[in-house]
Amino acid sequence: MCNKRRKSKHIHIRFFAELNDLLPSSKRGKPIQIEIGDHPTVKDVIERCGIPHTEVDLITIRGEPMDFSYTVQDGDRINVYPVFETIDITSLLRLRPEPLGHPQFVLDVHLGTLARYLRLIGFDAVFRIDADDAELARISATEHRILLTRDRGLLKRNQVTHGYCIRHDDPGEQIREVIYRFDLRSRARPFSRCLECNGKLHPVSKESVRNLVPPKVYEYQRSFSECDSCKRIFWPGTHYRYLQKLIEDWL
Repeated sequence: MCNKRRKSKHIHIRFFAELNDLLPSSKRGKPIQIEIGDHPTVKDVIERCGIPHTEVDLITIRGEPMDFSYTVQDGDRINVYPVFETIDITSLLRLRPEPLGHPQFVLDVHLGTLARYLRLIGFDAVFRIDADDAELARISATEHRILLTRDRGLLKRNQVTHGYCIRHDDPGEQIREVIYRFDLRSRARPFSRCLECNGKLHPVSKESVRNLVPPKVYEYQRSFSECDSCKRIFWPGTHYRYLQKLIEDWL
């Protein structure tokens, strides 16, 4: 008695736009044939390709939108589209709860400089050097923050609904990437947050900081701000114009 060889099952999946950044160059911009086992979900297949679910906002199969729980069938042709933070696609089937109209962020331990840059242009950016993956996922979920990381495994956690995998190594390129990705230009408010603790800054009178700043600073500076959280005092020092130029370049 001979056993019949089991016929393998295949699907074709194609990723669009910036999702291709996360694929090997040989697989970008074209359908990828994948052999599937028994009853995988489309989420399983997508993450098997190296794409975290947080990067995906729309999946269509045979022209119809599907959610992550769809069970992939032999012969399926799947199209996967990136997150639309600024475009409303609720008439289709958005895979995340909703876009964050007022983006705020939490960053992993390797993105400290990017966190400071986000604060510099006025965005709420939580960064804790002691936060492990579980804590980062919890903060992202409970505080409705976009999780920024270069660790795709972290973004594959089911608890994380809003996240983005940073593509670049250089912090200057990273901040440009995030500004572009989340359309932050019009919402930037430079010099409105504390670079050290992420607190909001508010103007204070010159007289109120007389004993809190160096005498020469008090003599020559006209405007001062105080952090609501850590109470640090800020003023436009010698590096202010350099930072202004840097921000203009980013935006």
